[in-house]
Amino acid sequence: MSTMDSEKPIFDALVIPPTALEQGGVEVLRAAIVDGGLHVSLRRAFDDPEAWGMLIADVARHVARIYATESKFREEETLERIRALFNAEMDSPTDPGATSAIS
Repeated sequence: MSTMDSEKPIFDALVIPPTALEQGGVEVLRAAIVDGGLHVSLRRAFDDPEAWGMLIADVARHVARIYATESKFREEETLERIRALFNAEMDSPTDPGATSAIS
């Protein structure tokens, strides 16, 4: 076994949003892809689960803006594609996953 084999794998984390560093805040969602699978840490954070709908919609808009600036997809097209697969996945999950409280 080489030295490289015994090293801990690297996790490529995102930076903390500048406004959160300046003003504080609470992290509510962290998602990572490991071997093609989604792994999530989240904090319930809201009294009403409806607020998660707004959060997910806001995230989709951010994703669409990034695609519009970095690729061939227009913002509107990206949102349509996200919405289509979101609805399909909600209706028939490809992997329902498992959820458990850790902390």
